[in-house]
Amino acid sequence: MIRRISILDRSRTREGHTAPQALRDTVELARAAEDLGYHRFWVSEHHSVPGVAGSAPTVLAAAVAGATRRIRVGTGGVMLPNHQPLVVAEQFGVLEALFPGRIDMGLGRSVGFTNGIRRALGRDTEDADRFEEQLTELLGWIDGTQSVHPEVHARPAEGLRIPPFVLATGEGARIAARAGLPMVVGDLRTRAKVAEVVETYRKEFRPSAWGLEPYVVVSGTVTVAATEEAARRILVPEAWSLAYSQSRGSFPPLRPAEEVEALEMTPKERERYGSALAGHIAGTEEQVAAELARVEEATGADELLVTTSTYDRTALLDTFTRLARVAGLSELPQGPAAPPSGP
Repeated sequence: MIRRISILDRSRTREGHTAPQALRDTVELARAAEDLGYHRFWVSEHHSVPGVAGSAPTVLAAAVAGATRRIRVGTGGVMLPNHQPLVVAEQFGVLEALFPGRIDMGLGRSVGFTNGIRRALGRDTEDADRFEEQLTELLGWIDGTQSVHPEVHARPAEGLRIPPFVLATGEGARIAARAGLPMVVGDLRTRAKVAEVVETYRKEFRPSAWGLEPYVVVSGTVTVAATEEAARRILVPEAWSLAYSQSRGSFPPLRPAEEVEALEMTPKERERYGSALAGHIAGTEEQVAAELARVEEATGADELLVTTSTYDRTALLDTFTRLARVAGLSELPQGPAAPPSGP
């Protein structure tokens, strides 16, 4: 079994519920995750997406850290091309100063997904190509080695230990390897591709002050329920939302599973919906335990980052409770700081 299990929550909005409620739901889920023994709890960055409330991850991470006591808290991730590295360093410095030994800095290289969002952010698709340069600058602000502006210092980040992670999309795995940083890769529906990315990362990894050995976090959707059918039904709202976005160009709030199942879909929509449902880890506790063992065998992952979203919050909490039981999380020692052997 993968030794560490964590959660990434995207603050998905639900039909009939407000975006502020989605953010409060995220904080409540973080409290539950801590009680269940999960290793870390991350939040994401999305701009102008109707179905996602989380647009300011460092702000939300502060709320999560303030509402919890032990669990590690971070971002999955801050999209570095959207921001100035100095400002990102300062924000994480404040988080680490307020919640010492509990903050993770997950970083991605995506920019806004539409032309309008990119214009509003003052960015373009080419900005993603500067990610490695920005990453180097950001780490320099934190460890005090940046030389671009020698008269400027990132207070209070400079000199603090804030573990960075790279979200490996496209070139991200090689960038993480060159920088000697932990890597987050998904999704598990493309397991062979994930294994290939992990192999490349491990082969090209260069030890650094941030990490002496490769550290791999694999991410994906996992649902656990009393029956396989119940576990699969938890996937329905998110699968429909993804299929809808592919057909209509807009990612909508989650709808109840029973509403989705009653919808009339065109053949193309039905095909996309079926594809969105397929390939996830979903089943009973015994089935999921066996599947996670296969994931570990295929990838050698050090950690699993679970990205499950659904309309029914009771079912979501139940699936995380069952997954914690599968992984034996309550049996693991709890504490705020990362152990010396890994992030």
